[in-house]
Amino acid sequence: MITKAKEFIREVKVEIKKVVFPTREELIGSTWVVIITVIIISIFLGIVDLGLSKVVEFALR
Repeated sequence: MITKAKEFIREVKVEIKKVVFPTREELIGSTWVVIITVIIISIFLGIVDLGLSKVVEFALR
């Protein structure tokens, strides 16, 4: 069991050397894309929710 764990750790070290991490600028750019996308979708869903609640309110009268 311990030999398998050691082998796993060794393989993880080999694989982690192959990883290409984003630069700081790429990370900041991607973060802004995510934030703006979340804001746009939140506004859209808020408008849809408001519209549907008005439709249901009207239908239940």
